[in-house]
Amino acid sequence: MKRRDFSALIATTPFAGAALAQGGPVEGRQYLALATPQPTTPGKIDVIEFFWYGCPHCYAFEPIIEGWAKQQAADVAYRKVHVAFRANVKIHQRMFFALEAMGKEAAARPAIFAAIHQRGMGLDDVKSQAQFLSSIGIDGAKYTEAYNSFGVQNKCTQAEKMQDAYRIDGVPMVAIGGRFLTSPGQVGGGQRLSEDELGRRAVSVMDFLVNRVRTKA
Repeated sequence: MKRRDFSALIATTPFAGAALAQGGPVEGRQYLALATPQPTTPGKIDVIEFFWYGCPHCYAFEPIIEGWAKQQAADVAYRKVHVAFRANVKIHQRMFFALEAMGKEAAARPAIFAAIHQRGMGLDDVKSQAQFLSSIGIDGAKYTEAYNSFGVQNKCTQAEKMQDAYRIDGVPMVAIGGRFLTSPGQVGGGQRLSEDELGRRAVSVMDFLVNRVRTKA
């Protein structure tokens, strides 16, 4: 999903699919190079997925990118950063960082995605979040304390600055090595492809970009 219509990104890259089939990803089509490279972890290839719990494209991409991450070499440092495009998204962002602070985010994420995308739950206020999380075995009172903590507020502020630095205006979006951006939407080439196929194409481009960073190409 975008601040604007997420599908616009696909519509503006009409030859992406053909280029990918003809011999590899092309800058400006399947991926973008950042004008200002961002700081990275020394000795690691940072791979950051910018996402939102409420985004249906992020939900579809989740098993693909998580499977991809498990297959990466030790020099790849993969993590997620929750975006904050508007008020209800910021509430979900606080949920992400509160759960991360508790060491519960990865375990809770499948249930959160399912609640929003399969059961139609908004989870757009701390009370409903705490009630839901209690139902899956997470202490609601401790969660609320984390949600309201200064540490979580600071994490959200840092994430919003990172979102701006990477010029993220749609999700899911994947940043690689502080230098490149790609996404399932960008690799589609205007074709009517399934979410699974878009995801597979995206991780193929990610492999290409990880290798570029690794070989300093």
